[in-house]
Amino acid sequence: MLENCKNAHERWGGVHKMIDSWLNERQQLIVLYCNLSASKPLSVEDPLAENIGRFCQVMMDYCSAGHFEIYEQLINEAKEFDDGGVELARELVPKLDKLTGQCVDFNDTYDQNCAFELLAKLPPDLSNIGEILEERFELEDQLIEQLHNVHKDQVAEEA
Repeated sequence: MLENCKNAHERWGGVHKMIDSWLNERQQLIVLYCNLSASKPLSVEDPLAENIGRFCQVMMDYCSAGHFEIYEQLINEAKEFDDGGVELARELVPKLDKLTGQCVDFNDTYDQNCAFELLAKLPPDLSNIGEILEERFELEDQLIEQLHNVHKDQVAEEA
């Protein structure tokens, strides 16, 4: 019994650190988005192409970490505790997949391609990607709350 408790703390305590790191990356993404939204597209002193490239890189890293690391760990934790979280994941992950596709579309349009004709589309496209990211963050927060935070106390008690 004690060994199982220790294993649970080791397994799910690491998930907490992974989520913290991922949420820090989210914060960086938000800052980059705000800076990009506030930039002047034709300003000489503002390297727009670099800012868009950096934003796209961080957004893709963030989305990839969610899909290939975080969601998987959260779902495994939900399966381990078997308290209904798997059903929530089945509901939310397809929605997150769709939002990720829209992030990839933005990336494919703007990363490595800051042609002059795209600058006219950038403000509405940035507004749209901002809404997509906001929806994504809300869904991810639901996953974290229901599949991980609800178990934090149990994991701490088992240690």
